[in-house]
Amino acid sequence: MHRVGVDIIELARIKEAIAQYGERFLHRVYTDAEIAYCEGRVNQLASRFAAKEAVVKALGPDNSGIGWKDMEVVSGDDGAPSIKLHGKAIERFNALGLTDLAISLSHSKDYAVASVVGAIG
Repeated sequence: MHRVGVDIIELARIKEAIAQYGERFLHRVYTDAEIAYCEGRVNQLASRFAAKEAVVKALGPDNSGIGWKDMEVVSGDDGAPSIKLHGKAIERFNALGLTDLAISLSHSKDYAVASVVGAIG
């Protein structure tokens, strides 16, 4: 059995949030490592935002209490993204009996999309 989450977001929404809230937005949603990796690149920030939304959907519907920083997109030595869970997200992951989360990220000029598949058992 699997759990799936998908999210798409307009890059303009992230750009607007940064323009309006600046560092407050960045530090509310992203870990310090994510902020450093993205170096202000809106497409990278939007991809990670979509990834976090997709993870919440895969862990839902009882996903209350999961915070933005409970999910972190990290890059392996080969550059491939993966999800590192913390806090309530890892608790929910374990409660569901998940053994792995696979993630795929992509973006175009206007949109970022993420899909997450969680394996159970």
